[in-house]
Parts: sequence; structure tokens; C-alpha cells
Amino acid sequence: MNIVTALIFVVAACVVAPVAATSEDANVTITVKRDDECVDGLIIPVWEPTTNLTFGDRFSRGLVYFLCLIYLFIGVSIVSDRFMAAIEVITSKEKEVKIRKPDGETQIVVVRVWNETVANLTLMALGSSAPEILLSIIEIIAKNFKAGDLGPGTIVGSAAYNLFVIIAICVLVIPNGEVRKIKHLRVFFVTATWSVFAYIWLYLILAKFTPGRVDVWEGFLTFLFFPATVLTAYIADKRLLIYKYIGKQYRMNKRGVIVQVEGDAGLEMNNRDDGIKVLEENGDVTQEINDFEEARREYISTLKDLRKKYPQNDLENLEIMAQEQLMNRGPKSRAFYRIQATRKMMGSGNIMRKISERAQSDLSEVKAELQRVDVDEVDDESICKVYFEPGHYTVMENCGEFEVRVVRRGDLSCHITVDFETEDGSAEAGSDYVGKKGTLSFAPGVDEQRFSIEVIDDEVFEQDEHFYVRLSNVSEPAILSTPKVATVMILDDDHGGIFAFSSKDHEIVESVGTYELKVQRFSGARGKVIVPYWAEDGTAKAGKDYEPLQGELVFENNEIEKMIPLVVLEEGSYEKDVLLYVNLGEPQMVGASLVQEAEAKAPEDLTEEDKMALLGRPKAGDVIRAQIRIKESKEFKNTVDKLVQRANASLLIGTSSWKEQFTEALTVSAGDDSGSDEGDGEEPTPSCADYIMHFLTLFWKIIFAFIPPTDVSSGYLCFFVSIFCIGVVTAVIGDVASHFGCTLGIKDSVTAIVFVALGTSIPDTFASKVAAIQDKYADASVGNVTGSNAVNVFLGIGVAWTIAALYHAAKGNVFEVEPGNLAFSVTIFCSEALIAICVLLMRRSKSIGGELGGPPTPKYITAAFFVGLWLLYLILSTLEAYGVIKGF
Repeated sequence: MNIVTALIFVVAACVVAPVAATSEDANVTITVKRDDECVDGLIIPVWEPTTNLTFGDRFSRGLVYFLCLIYLFIGVSIVSDRFMAAIEVITSKEKEVKIRKPDGETQIVVVRVWNETVANLTLMALGSSAPEILLSIIEIIAKNFKAGDLGPGTIVGSAAYNLFVIIAICVLVIPNGEVRKIKHLRVFFVTATWSVFAYIWLYLILAKFTPGRVDVWEGFLTFLFFPATVLTAYIADKRLLIYKYIGKQYRMNKRGVIVQVEGDAGLEMNNRDDGIKVLEENGDVTQEINDFEEARREYISTLKDLRKKYPQNDLENLEIMAQEQLMNRGPKSRAFYRIQATRKMMGSGNIMRKISERAQSDLSEVKAELQRVDVDEVDDESICKVYFEPGHYTVMENCGEFEVRVVRRGDLSCHITVDFETEDGSAEAGSDYVGKKGTLSFAPGVDEQRFSIEVIDDEVFEQDEHFYVRLSNVSEPAILSTPKVATVMILDDDHGGIFAFSSKDHEIVESVGTYELKVQRFSGARGKVIVPYWAEDGTAKAGKDYEPLQGELVFENNEIEKMIPLVVLEEGSYEKDVLLYVNLGEPQMVGASLVQEAEAKAPEDLTEEDKMALLGRPKAGDVIRAQIRIKESKEFKNTVDKLVQRANASLLIGTSSWKEQFTEALTVSAGDDSGSDEGDGEEPTPSCADYIMHFLTLFWKIIFAFIPPTDVSSGYLCFFVSIFCIGVVTAVIGDVASHFGCTLGIKDSVTAIVFVALGTSIPDTFASKVAAIQDKYADASVGNVTGSNAVNVFLGIGVAWTIAALYHAAKGNVFEVEPGNLAFSVTIFCSEALIAICVLLMRRSKSIGGELGGPPTPKYITAAFFVGLWLLYLILSTLEAYGVIKGF
């Protein structure tokens, strides 16, 4: 859509340009009136000759320049991908800090080195706006420190596109009925204020303070507003001025890492109710227990849901899937969405799929973090602390008994006692487990004690349940530490069973004789079940390659495994490679049971017990069709190649080696989201569009694969090399854009706000769209737009004009900047920006509920209004640039 729009602008420019020109010969040449002649750029020389060109020549040259611009925009997007990956690595650094609890105890937790607000307004904003910022600086240098229209115009035009078009798209893409609200509203107010002030300030120094020139103090003060923006946003985020004396609090984020939160953010989970109790102590809910319970609550809830959906999976696989879901739901950084958008557009795959690989590699570390969260590290040897280790147990209903472990740390020289007692959750003592209470005694030198709890195994299928074990009444001088309450989750095994082959693919040699196919019974083994089976010809034929096969498997109560005998006929072929298939039918329960009684009833007559019983009836699993490959033994091959083909060692965002980078650069990956659901083992194939974009962008991918990997020097080397590469590509963009406008008679100020601003903002458009859909809040898609707009002015114009002003001051001159179109464009943008921000705030009313999404009618009206503001800005700025209307 953006490319089509740009093509329309090209055609329009070619039609409109002659209006501002004088025709020497209507049929031959068109001489375009410009304030300055076409000159060589910093890197790209002008396309000679520049005069006496026919309309066809100008159109064809303009089209070539336009296509070059598109290709350069793609290149700067790809190198920005590497730049944002380095930023993500840098801003994700963590450190250990020691915190002191109200009772005097200390604990070591892991926190992010970079504050999220500071990261978004510094490196993240620089990463997404680097082309615009560098273009402004490079243009000043290319024009011998004279003011140009391309750099500042791109910054203002990009701000208008970001605020109006990107937010319009974000409002529109939210599914009907859903809303996204800004969570950190104080930070949004601060950044929105600075973003509007930035352009008001730009107008003041252009048209009011020192009209026609920019002094050193104006340029330098413009730059100083950048750290001021970061500081005030940080103050708003941390509430430093209002809540100066409130201690810092911490919570575990979605990735299992402890992070700092605002004063009341940790209590957010108190309003939730999914059956797990909020633990209290002396009437006050402690922050430490809330943190532990919140992480455990979400993990258990996800695990329960996955167990219902995939009952045939073992516990380890379910835990990996649960961790993957938590990572998917968790908030993503601005860099993540920017990289994801770029890679999907360029045929480099969807990095959301790599989360599953990350989940598997990180699972053990995250589980350890979940178990030891809020567990005190031993700092003071004189304090004896008692707690559960671990704080969470998952057991099968048929386990009989399991042991619970209580440890003490610190001073072990004294004799202490501590009471324990079970407490009902959704599981009830007497029916699901045997309630127990007692006293544990720690003799001097003993650092742990264990006690057993019995789980009752009934014959009725029921939902997974949980209960608690609480420590209390510890004797002095010991104290209780977190976790002082352990959660026990009971996984039910009273299902009729899920029946499936142990493996989908089987490769056997011709001389095997009788091959036994294993059929397994997962997720319970209650009752007698019959499972039919039969063989089906492929390239292998019954009677020639194998004996005909058909029959039934009878699984007795508690029997979990059966074999199907497949007789292979040996015919002495030297090179044999044939296929056959063995299928499983629908399992049927035999004998009287609650399931059969429930199946005999009409749906309206089913009781809750009947419905629960039906959930436990036997079912067919995922692998009910086995493929058997029969090969001559001499031709038997290792299956390792299959595993190698499926292996993908790339990290989520960062890279560890040049080999990995070049592999990614040369590999086509599917960019859509199809086939990525849990439990779907099929790898999605790249589409035709993925192949086209891959080959179009292959040059850029290979060139920028030479940038150092993010694992080298903690990402800093990649950071500096990437920003240098962005500068080089941006310099070429500036030259080509200037030549493009010069050729078609389009002023630099118009080229900047229409073409360059749109081209540099395309990756941000897709990134914000994905962030709006996937994020729970609107901060990543809306809140960051205002911060980025402010940073663009303070860095892009502040640095460029400070350098130019210093250069001219050293020579005894003044840095001349005509207000012209820039001041007019800024005025229009500021006026519309205030209206847009007010509209966003009005959408927080109860009738809509948030900045993004909402009911269809207000959603479409808002999007159309914002796009209308952008078009009005373009039209008025263009008319003023060509003198149709009067500006400043």
C-alpha cells in the first residue's frame, strides 16, 4: 500500500512539476525553475546532463531514482535490524542487587541494568530513528555546514507520519471489541508534552528568537532537551518527586527475571481469582509472597490448560510448552517488534517461532528461578532461616506418597522446631489427599528434614487439583523465610487413555523377520479398551513385501503398552525401499463404566459427573498412522541427517558467529504466522512473496552479515559498526532523494515529508502494528511514538545545528536558516498533534476504553480522522512550499 501511494506521488509530481516550470518547447523540453541547480551529492554525483531534458527523460530518471530509493530504504531497514539487535543485547543486560526486607533480611535478586523508560528514549529511539537523525547531520556536512531542507523536513514529516498514520493503523488492527490502553500514562504525558514542545521550540528558534539564523546557544539548548526528556520521563516512571521516600519493590517478569516495579504495580495480581489463595500474614499481603504467588499462579494455570489440551504429552514437554506460552505473552521490547517486522518483510522468517527453541534452552534456568524466587541467600550466618525447598511440587495421582523437603540455612548450632500443616486448595483432604500436620525437629548441625504426604488415587476422572502445605510456629532464634507455603499440584491419571504409536516413522531392514510396532497408552490407564488396527499398502504390497495385517489390541485395566506384530517378507532384492502404513482405529471401552453410562444418556440429561466422565473416555492420539519403510540391510542409512535438517541453532534476536549470520542471510524462511500453533510439528514453507523478497534483498543481507555478531564485546562492537553502516546508506539516500526531487522539479522540503519520511518509517509501521496486536498494552505502539518524535528533533536537529553553528561561529559568521517551509510545516504539525493527543485521551472514556481498538464505529472514525490529519498536513505543507499559500 505504501509503495502504491508513493508511485501515485511520483506520477503526480511529474504532472504538477511542469506547472511550476516554463516550457521552451511544448513538445521537446521542460526547464524546471528551482532555487538552486542540481549539484553533486556527498557520495553520488548528479546525473548529467541536467538541462534541456524532455519530459520522458525526466520521468524515466525520476522512476530510476525512485526505485533506487525504495531499494536503499530496504537496505537501511536491514542494517537497522542488526543495529536494533545490538541494542536489544545491550539493554537486556542484568545484574545482581541486594535488597533488604522490612524484617531486616536481605536477598539477592537479578534486575535489568537499563531502566525500560530510559532504554526506550535513548538507544531504542536512536535505533528506530537513526536514519532520520543521521540524514540531518550528514546533510549539514554535505552542504558545507549550510542549512538544508531534506534532513529537518524528513524529521518533521516522519513525526507526522508516525503520529497520524501509524497510530491510525494501530487503532484499526485491534480485533473488534478489544482495546489496548496505555499502562504508563505518566510517562506518556511526559513524552507527549516533550514531543509537542520540541516542534514548538523549533518554530520559536526559526521564526521568533533569532529569525533567519540559529545561534550556538539555540542549537546546544535544543540538544540539552534530549537528556531533559529522558530525565523527566525517568522521574515520572519511578515517581521520584512524589514518592521519594517509598522503597523500591521488585517482581518477577514474564521471563522469570526479577525487575523493579512501581509502588503499587506488585499488587496488581490481588484482583485476580483463579482458585489459588492470596496468602496473607498478619492481615497484610507481603510483596515478596505476592511476587512468588504471581509467578507460580500463571505457571500452574498455563500448565493446567496445556495438560487438558495435550493429555498425551509428558510433563517435561508440557513445561517447555508452558514456558513458551509465557514468553509469547510477555511484553516485548521496541527492538524486538522492529526486528520482527523487518525480517518478516524481507523473507527472513518470523522470530516468534524461535521462542520455542529459546524456551527449551532456558527452561532449566527459569524453573530454578521460579523455585528459588524470594529464597534468601545466606548473608548473615547468625540468622537461622527455615523454608520449603522447593516451593512447588507436581505429582501424579497414582504416586502413592511423595516427600516434602524443609531446609534451614544460616546458624545450624541450635536446636529448633517448626510446625507444618496441609491446607485445602481445589484438592480436598480425605478425598484427594490425606491431610497431615506435625512438628519437624532440627538437631544441631541438621540442615534439612523431610516428611511424606499421601495422595489418594480414585477411579474417577477429574480436573487437576492443588493444595498447600504451610510452615508455622518456628522456635527461636530461627525465623521463617519465603517460601513458607508450598503448593502441591496433583495431576489426574484416571483417564481412559490416549492411544497412539510411539513413533510416526519406522525404518526397518528386509531381514528383520517380525517387527513389533509399539502402541502406547498415555494420560491414564483406567478400564478395558479395544483398539482396532490394520495395514495399508503404499509402494510395499501385502503378500509380496509383508503379510496382510488386521486385528484388535485389547488393553486391560492399567495396561499401558501393546505390540502389533508386522511380518516382513524377504525376497532378496539388493536395493529395496518401499513403504506401507499401519493405522489405529477409534478406541472403545469395554464393560460397564461411568463413561458408557454417560454415553448412553441424551446430552440434556447429562449431569456434571457424567460430563466429567466423558472427558475421561479413551481417545486416539496424534500419531495413529505409522509409516513403515522397508529397506535392504545393505542400504540401511542413519537417520541423523533428518535431525540435522530440522536443526536450527539461531538465537532469538542476537547472533553468536559470522557463520550463523551468513547462514541466516542465505536462507529463505516463512514470514507468516501459519503453522506456529502449539503442538503443530509441521514447519511452514516460505511463500512466493518470501522468495521474491529474499532474492531482492540478498545483496543487503550478505553485505550486512559482515557486521560483527552481537555476542562479540557484549553487542557494543555491533552497535558502532551498524550505526556507521546506517550512516553510509543514509548518506546515499540523501543524495538520491535530492537528485530525485531535483530531476522532477520537487523541492527538497516536499521530497522529505512525502518520500523520505515515508520510506524510513515503513519498518516502524509494521513493528507498531505487530506490537498493537500482540501486546496487552498500547505503550509499545503508541507511547513510544511520542518519545521518538521528541528525540528526533533534540538529536537530529540539535546535534546538526549545534555543529553548524559552532563551525560558523569559529569563522566569525552566523549560521543562516530561513524559516520558510520548515516553520510553516512545524506549525501545522503542532496544531494537529495537539488535536490527535486529545483524541487519544478522549478514547480512554468508558464508551471506548482505550487508545487503540474499541467498537467498530469509533475505531474507523478515529483511523479516518488521523489519516485525514496527515493528508491535510502534506497538502498544506506542499502548497506553501510552492507558494500557492503564504507561510512565514
